[in-house]
Amino acid sequence: MKALAWHGKGDIRCEEVPDPKIEHPRDAIIKVTACAICGSDLHIYGGIIPQMKSGDVLGHENMGEVVEVGSENKKLKVGDRVVVPFTISCGECFFCKNGFFSGCERTNPDHKKASLLWGNSPAGLFGYSHLTGGYAGGQAEYLRVPYADVGPIKVPDSLSDEEVLFLSDIFPTGYMAADFCEFKGGETVAIWGGGPVGQFAIRSAKLLGAERIISIETVPERIALAKKSGATDVIDFMAEDVYDRIMELTHGRGADACIDAVGTEAEPSASLDSRWDRIKVATFMGTDRPHVLRQAIHCCRNFGIVSCVGVYGGFLDKIPMGSAINRGLTFRMAQTPVQRYLPKLLKLVEEGKIQTSDIITHIAPLEKGPELYKTFRDKQDGCIKVVLKPGLKEMKTTATRELANA
Repeated sequence: MKALAWHGKGDIRCEEVPDPKIEHPRDAIIKVTACAICGSDLHIYGGIIPQMKSGDVLGHENMGEVVEVGSENKKLKVGDRVVVPFTISCGECFFCKNGFFSGCERTNPDHKKASLLWGNSPAGLFGYSHLTGGYAGGQAEYLRVPYADVGPIKVPDSLSDEEVLFLSDIFPTGYMAADFCEFKGGETVAIWGGGPVGQFAIRSAKLLGAERIISIETVPERIALAKKSGATDVIDFMAEDVYDRIMELTHGRGADACIDAVGTEAEPSASLDSRWDRIKVATFMGTDRPHVLRQAIHCCRNFGIVSCVGVYGGFLDKIPMGSAINRGLTFRMAQTPVQRYLPKLLKLVEEGKIQTSDIITHIAPLEKGPELYKTFRDKQDGCIKVVLKPGLKEMKTTATRELANA
């Protein structure tokens, strides 16, 4: 089959790889009908995620049609149309039983490697290095789904692939970011990052009762979409001081909650610490660029909540814990336990209470994946979100892309 495989920093190829096979009675094989390039895939593309091996198949936002089912899998049957969560979970361990599916104790065969770096291991993840299991991803024609009687959710034929695909990761992640903020109604939330997860965080915050939603972004296409998503205020971090502006908007108090939807590769701003982060990473003196997290802490009001859903991989430098402790901040963060949110979020899509497909700017054949990784990374051609469809003959233009390029 054809798949997108990693061969080093900036080197992703569409090539022939072996077809997946049933390896365990609870497995399923799906024929991929749609997959996406995630912002966290760009960390792999940039070469900053450890334990990648040449030839690893990428992709963790996947959906398709079941074509084969293991003998012990009683949940799925051939022909079912499913969305696959990026977290691989057994459904039986302590964490799964308590709804913390991304902390599954059984699904990461490389748990010893993960424990050396992080102290303990998260669940296995599709297409995301040998720290999280080395599982082949779904930017491919076919995908093996382990524990397929726990993860995939059946979706109705009345909804298009584009409407449900993002249930695999970015919609639950954006929703979790807002859910962590514990809105009761009327709050102010500041959201760093107007990429796909940031857009879903904006929409979810509005749905959950936030009154003032501040988007911090600099890319014009993302700013325009943030306003459409429900942002009441936008701060261009390259044009004005974020802290000063948030204090002005909140009359000196700070935001009730701050969401970091950026993570390790924050864009450089005019601030000194942002530039210092880039120097440290470039000279192998640091692993991440946590400028956004520092800023979120400083911009949060006393006894507010900092919600972190951006990906960080290693050890963060110069985090202002003195500020956080003395002002009583609460931190909430996680790899998203997708299965916990799926039934609720699928219902929101079915009822038309949240728009999902309008963030897509590029729909393309799988073969276009390598060049679209670069387009997405470089924010070219108005790119906000790429969906790849195996078997598609030519690239499609979406309304969002046309608007972004206007």
